[in-house]
Amino acid sequence: MRRGKKVPKKRLNFGEGTRTAVQPSRSNPLPPGKIASVGVGAPSASDRHRLRIGDWTVDPALNELSAAGKSVKLEPKAMSVLIYLADRAGQVVGREALLAALWPGVVVGDDALTQVVIKLRKALGDTPGKAAYIQTISKRGYRLIAPVISAETMPMADSASPPAPRKGRVASMAAVGTAVLLLAAAGLWWSGAERGPGVLTSPPALPDTEAADAQPTVTVRPFEAVGDDPQAALLARGITADLVTDLSKLSGLRVIDPVPLSGKTGTDTAASVPPIRYVVSGTVQRVDDRLRLNVYLTDGEAGNQLWSERFDRATNDLFTLQDELGPKILQILPAKVSEAELRRVAQRHTRNLEAFEYFQRGQSALLVRQQAENEIARDMFRQAIALDAAFARAYAGLALTYAADYRNQWAADGPAALDRALEMAQTAYQINPDIRETYWVLAFVHMERRQHEQALQYLRTAVRLYPSFADGYALMGGIDTYLGRPADTVPLLRTAMRLDPEAGDLYFLLLGRAYLFLGDLEQARINLDHALARNPVNLEAHVYMAALNVLAGDKAAAAWEAEEIRALRPGFSSHAWLETYPMIDVAQRNKLVDALAQLAF
Repeated sequence: MRRGKKVPKKRLNFGEGTRTAVQPSRSNPLPPGKIASVGVGAPSASDRHRLRIGDWTVDPALNELSAAGKSVKLEPKAMSVLIYLADRAGQVVGREALLAALWPGVVVGDDALTQVVIKLRKALGDTPGKAAYIQTISKRGYRLIAPVISAETMPMADSASPPAPRKGRVASMAAVGTAVLLLAAAGLWWSGAERGPGVLTSPPALPDTEAADAQPTVTVRPFEAVGDDPQAALLARGITADLVTDLSKLSGLRVIDPVPLSGKTGTDTAASVPPIRYVVSGTVQRVDDRLRLNVYLTDGEAGNQLWSERFDRATNDLFTLQDELGPKILQILPAKVSEAELRRVAQRHTRNLEAFEYFQRGQSALLVRQQAENEIARDMFRQAIALDAAFARAYAGLALTYAADYRNQWAADGPAALDRALEMAQTAYQINPDIRETYWVLAFVHMERRQHEQALQYLRTAVRLYPSFADGYALMGGIDTYLGRPADTVPLLRTAMRLDPEAGDLYFLLLGRAYLFLGDLEQARINLDHALARNPVNLEAHVYMAALNVLAGDKAAAAWEAEEIRALRPGFSSHAWLETYPMIDVAQRNKLVDALAQLAF
C-alpha cells in the first residue's frame, strides 16, 4: 500500500487487548444511552501523606517512589491504584471495585486497569511469578502483600502537576491478524413468515456471570494437520470448527475460544478470561484414502490427560466419525446434556466431503474481506451447494458475499445484491434452523437492511440457544451503537471477548466506535489501535480513527489517517460511504460527518 510520510507518534503501551469494561449488574442493565455511575471516587493521591510500602517510600503528592537513593515517577492513576490497595493491605480487592473507585462515573475497559497494574509492578520491582508487592488472585482481583507503614508525620512535599496525557497510536501496522468475526448466520422465522421490526423494551440480557462461572469450561485448540497435505489442513480446520459449534449447543457447558499456548496475549488475562478446565486438541493425517484422527482431552488445571482415542477410517467416513466424536467427549465432561441437545450435536452440516472442502475454501476467502476474494468465496460456496443442495452453511456463506457486495458498494445494483443476500439467508434457515450460523447471517442481513430491532430479536434467540456464542453478543453490541445506544455495546462486547479471548479486529472496532460516541477518546483510541494492528486495511477502522483524531485536535494524525483512507479507497466520500452504512442514529451520523468534513471527506 502506498504510504506518505508518517507523523512521528508515541506508542501507547496498553498490551494486547482491551478485554472488558465496567458494566451494570445483569439484573439492572443500563438504559439506552446512559452510562452507569459506578461507585464513589477514592481520595486523590495528592490528598495523602507519605507512607512506606515494603522497601519503598511513597510520596503521593509527587507521584514518586524512592528507595536506596533512587526514585521512580508514577503516573497519577498508578499512584491512585497503589494508595487504594495500601488502604486495604492484605485484602483481596476486586477489579470491579477498583474500576468503580478510580474511574467513577465513566465506562472504561478492564485493560486500562490491567495496564496500570503492570506499570505499577514494574516500578515496584515485582517479577513474573515472584510477586513481592502486588499479587493477582485468579478470578477475584489484586492484593497488596508488602508491609505498609504509615508516615503521616513526614512533611508533605509540594504538589506537582500530573504529566499531560499521552497521545498517539500504534506506530507499526505490518502484522495483519487473520482472526476476524467468524462466519455465523442469523435468522428466526416467526409463525413461518418474515416479521416486521419489533420494539425491544430493554437491552439484550447478558448471561448470569455467577451461573456461567459454575459451569465447566472447555476450549478446542485448532487441530493440527500432519505433513504438508493441503486437504488434511482443510479437514483439520473444519473438524475444529464443527466441534466448537457442536459443544456450543450445550447449555451446561461454557465454550471459550482458545488463547495462545502460552496462556497470554500480551496482557494480564487471568482476571478477565475465565480459567479453562478442559482442553480438546488433536491431529489429522490423510494417508491415501484413509483418515487418521488423534483426539485428546486434558484437564487444563491439573495437566492430566483424561482421555485420548485414535480413529482410523476411510476418508469418506469423516462425518460418521464426527457423529461419534462429540458424544464421546461429552461422556467425560461433567456437563448436563438434554436429549434435545444431543440430537442437535448429532446433526451434520453436510455428508459430502467434497462440498465440505469447497465450503472451507470459501470461508478462508471470505474472511479476507476484499472484492477479489469475495468473488472466489462466492464461487466456492456455489460449488459446495451444487454438490449438496441442502448444505445450509454454504447458503449462509453465499448470503454474506452478497451482503459484502452491498456494504462495500462492489455491486452495480446494491439493493439487488442485498435482496439476494436475504434470499440466501432465508434459504439457509429453512434448510437448518438448528445451527447458530443461520441465526447470525440472517441477523446480519437484516442489520444491513436497517431492520435493527428484528436483527436483535434473532440474535437474542441465538445466544439463548447457544450461550457460548461470542459473535452473537458482539453483533448485538454493534447494532446497539448503530441505534445510538453505545453504552449498551460495551457490556455486550465484554461478554464476547471473555468468550473469545483472541478476538479479531472487528471486536476492537466495535468497542472503539462505541467509546468514540460515548466521548471516551482514550479508550476509543486504544481499541481502534488494536483493530488496525490486526487488520491495517480495514477502511471503517481508519474512518473512525480519522474522526477521533479530529475530535482530539490532533491535526497531523488526522491528516495521516486521511491519506490512508484515500489509499484504500480513492475518491472516498463520507456521504457516499454512509449510504450503505447501517447507522441510523442521526446525532452520531452528524458527529461523524462533521469530523470527516474537516478532512475534506
